[in-house]
Amino acid sequence: MAGAATTTAFGQVVIGPPGSGKTTYCLGMSEFLRALGRRVAVVNLDPANEGLPYECAVDVGELVGLSDVMEALRLGPNGGLLYCMEYLEANLDWLRAKLDPLRGHYFLFDCPGQVELCTHHGALRSIFSQMAQWDLRLTAVHLVDSHYCTDPAKFISVLCTSLATMLHVELPHVNVLSKMDLIEHYGKLAFNLDYYTEVLDLSYLLDHLASDPFFRHYRQLNEKLVQLIEDYSLVSFIPLNIQISPELTTASPPLFAEEVRPRANICAYPPPPSMWDAYHSMACQAVPRPHPGSKPANPGPPRSGMCELNHCTTGPAPLPFLMPHFSPLK
Repeated sequence: MAGAATTTAFGQVVIGPPGSGKTTYCLGMSEFLRALGRRVAVVNLDPANEGLPYECAVDVGELVGLSDVMEALRLGPNGGLLYCMEYLEANLDWLRAKLDPLRGHYFLFDCPGQVELCTHHGALRSIFSQMAQWDLRLTAVHLVDSHYCTDPAKFISVLCTSLATMLHVELPHVNVLSKMDLIEHYGKLAFNLDYYTEVLDLSYLLDHLASDPFFRHYRQLNEKLVQLIEDYSLVSFIPLNIQISPELTTASPPLFAEEVRPRANICAYPPPPSMWDAYHSMACQAVPRPHPGSKPANPGPPRSGMCELNHCTTGPAPLPFLMPHFSPLK
């Protein structure tokens, strides 16, 4: 590909804690996109992920295996996984050679679940950054198990993790509450669902924590954490049950519908190049959302630099699929 014109590719990096449903999401999303007539390539970046339920176009296990690393270097599961990601980072030529023939596909990257990879370790972020230089326009889909909403302390912890992930990964970002069909199997919600998805006044959570003798002693700590989350005002969630395909298109609020406006949205179809600048501005919430049928007023030449809201590099092709919904291409 070097020295030749390349096709801009788009995709999602699916991240989140262990057990949040990343592999199931990749399976459901790939089936959904294929039903729309899209060509999809699922890339497994988790060397510990065995028995994959989806058809895997690229598997990092062909490059490095977690069990082999643990045995050879006498590392535990977490240390071994960090080594595997650093090994992949040092051998990105292998990954590029695997991805180049798949140009024209929509990519789904099934990432490892170790939280530290997305909050402070640099390997995964470096890999994403390098893929952007290959003209791969990616967005991060951060899955969080919805049952954390049933416990105020766990929900504050999830908010902190989500915020740290957004700031560290430095990609256009969508937080998703997964397994919505199971949310009340773990207990009744203290507030309605909108309170958790829109991350409304968190002081009410502090009142619930105060009823617990253990957390009562840590009220000041929790107040500072809540204040930090509200000061950034970046975290919100989209609820999703990946097992129900209509939720991807018509349910409220879905992953693929106008209901998400004016926030950025994942869309299965990228806009024409003439619309890139306008949609980039909307994804950054820098300008009001125009009517879907309107045309941008003189979008101007491609820009370069850093987007203040999303911390992402802008250029000829802006943010990948963070844009308002529009009709599929025929």
